Amino acid sequence: MKILLTGANGYIGTRLLPLLLDAKHQVVCMVRDSRRFAAQSDLVDQVQIINGDLLNPDSLNEIPDDVDAAYYLVHSMSSSDEGFSDLEKKSSENFAKAIKKTKCKQIIYLTGIANDEHLSKHLGSRLAVEDELKSSGIACTILRAAIIIGSGSASFEIIRDLTEKIPVMVAPKWVKTKCQPIGIRDVLGYLTGVLHNREAFNETFDIGGPDILTYKNMLLGYAKERGLKRWIITVPVLTPRLSSLWLNLITPVPYSLAKSLVDSMKNEVICKDDRIKEVVPRQCLTYAQSLHLAFEKIDQNSIVSSWKDALNRGYLQTDFMDQIKVPQNGTLEYKVKMPFERKAEEVFDNIWSIGGSRGWYFMDWLWQLRGFLDKIFGGVGTRRGRTSNIDLQAGDVLDFWRVLLADRKNKRLLLYAEMKVPGEAWLEFKLVEFHGQAFLSQIATFRPKGLWGRMYWYAMWPFHIVLFKGMAKQITTFQPES
Repeated sequence: MKILLTGANGYIGTRLLPLLLDAKHQVVCMVRDSRRFAAQSDLVDQVQIINGDLLNPDSLNEIPDDVDAAYYLVHSMSSSDEGFSDLEKKSSENFAKAIKKTKCKQIIYLTGIANDEHLSKHLGSRLAVEDELKSSGIACTILRAAIIIGSGSASFEIIRDLTEKIPVMVAPKWVKTKCQPIGIRDVLGYLTGVLHNREAFNETFDIGGPDILTYKNMLLGYAKERGLKRWIITVPVLTPRLSSLWLNLITPVPYSLAKSLVDSMKNEVICKDDRIKEVVPRQCLTYAQSLHLAFEKIDQNSIVSSWKDALNRGYLQTDFMDQIKVPQNGTLEYKVKMPFERKAEEVFDNIWSIGGSRGWYFMDWLWQLRGFLDKIFGGVGTRRGRTSNIDLQAGDVLDFWRVLLADRKNKRLLLYAEMKVPGEAWLEFKLVEFHGQAFLSQIATFRPKGLWGRMYWYAMWPFHIVLFKGMAKQITTFQPES
């Protein structure tokens, strides 16, 4: 079969793609920027890639007219734009009109469980998307899931951060809301199981694991699996806004996503029926089993995808890969050129391991303070860490940076700042040789936005002198423990 996969480089799409290829399907990946997909995926030679922006109807003309089925794995939960529901509706409307022109026989949409009468804004928006997709006249299969548990999922990362870091939690009343978590392995099993399955045409299914738990149960369940003693005290005074700020400060999620999650947590998300078991029979993992599987992937450094790989709102307004060429005009720079005598591979290994659990080599507390201040002002902070401790790819998250270029062969790493700054910032590491001497070249580039941008740069200048020189020195001399 010929399958159209939207959101091919998202959390679900990245994991679904190899399963579709293993099943010998011909896959057409629709992405916003094919250059990013090519830089991230090692399956690029096995698929057809098309550029498509769901908010731009003309860009959808590239969709082949001979596709047999289409996965719609697009949503904008992390958007900070208050008009996200309008954007979601417009995107699904454009997609429905475009796919209607093809020979597609089935649309498969993964969304959230929406069985309450008074739904959150986000869950209500997902229902509107369902209606738009159904308006195409093509048979739709709607899979509604609650919390997805898997390495790299936003829900798992939140549970992990809260439980690992806080022995005694003062929690809002939404921790008593019931939900039915499901493992990422089972979500993928259902997504592939309903494909070209006539019994699933024009059907809506709730999908969930065997356990119905409160959020408090899930936090304590995680603590039990990790052998941690944790206590949770619920209080009625934590408003949705305070709860969102609390999640934003403690976990890796930005405030916009925290706000969306908290808003949705007032709704019970448990399966209304289990008809899916008749259409796609499978024994779903328990919550504890899903946790164990996630732990294994983390321990093996084999996290396939992460919610953090989704680009932040700033990137939605620019072409991601266009940032690779650092601008030369209208910018300010701070350069460090550090000589070294050891093997170049050893120095670049240190560059390749920067951020996350390794840290930034010098005055790490200052990086953490900058990340905390970023969180306070609604930024991403440093809690996002790294998707993998041993690998880097274009598009990966690196604390409050985004990896633009990870070129091990030519020993170059280029990062773009996603922190809150009055302008745009790049940080580049590369190894060079001059007159037989090897150097680490480290360049911080800033393109200020107006007067405030320039004031910010010069206010940070004293810190740059100390921080960047110290970091370069440590990178060239650091010896990891064997």
